[in-house]
Amino acid sequence: MGNAWALYADPEGTPHPLKGPSFDPLYGFPNGRKERVMIATQEEMESARLPLEDRDFCAHLLLKYRACRADRAPWLWQCEHQKHEYLHCEYEDYILRMKEFERERRLRQRKKRIEAKAGHQEMLGA
Repeated sequence: MGNAWALYADPEGTPHPLKGPSFDPLYGFPNGRKERVMIATQEEMESARLPLEDRDFCAHLLLKYRACRADRAPWLWQCEHQKHEYLHCEYEDYILRMKEFERERRLRQRKKRIEAKAGHQEMLGA
């Protein structure tokens, strides 16, 4: 594994977590990628007063979970299935975001290696 210091040892090679990808998202995927689609609409999330941090690709499951809690109170144990679906979606989303971060980091390191090798070749040739 490693630790957090390994990520920050090379600031040029580490992508900023709040900025978008700097490489083509389809690079390395010859058959393309499945596009992620928001199921919950903006109006649904606003009417349910979802906080901004909860308005992600799992918002539709959170809305179902909250509706179940409102319908079944005080027997909230009956909503365990909806809770599990929502938390599983959040986990899968987290894994996907970490894979994208790691992909971006590795592509940056690869680009840096290629540029260093090209620079070394120029020095030898000049």
